Amino acid sequence: DFEVDEFGEVKTVFAKYDPETKGGNAREGEKVRGTIHWVDQKNSVDATVKVYDNLFLGDDISDDFENSQDLNPNSIEIFKNCKLEESLENAKVGESFQFMRQGYFCLDSKDSKPGSLVFNRSVALKDGYKG
Repeated sequence: DFEVDEFGEVKTVFAKYDPETKGGNAREGEKVRGTIHWVDQKNSVDATVKVYDNLFLGDDISDDFENSQDLNPNSIEIFKNCKLEESLENAKVGESFQFMRQGYFCLDSKDSKPGSLVFNRSVALKDGYKG
């Protein structure tokens, strides 16, 4: 279960840790409802994470890109002050990392710098696009 604040942001997560079910291996008659991956805030680094989506909304794309109604206004979401594992402080351009089962992310070669990390999603794990 979890608790959210007035903005819909998750404030508190209530969970039970059972080391016997690590990796989804449940005891007979028991069902593991989910596995939580978390980062300890005290041992983390802050970063900006950019999540890209399809640039166009549909299959029938106009040739007039500047005035196109086909452009996806949500083609990028930018999340600031994300807590990442400390080891990512030493990430190198060209390396990729899986974040929260959302996809693979790589260090932004232009916007990232020491003390101000920026990661871009390069591949989503689930994609319903039928382009």
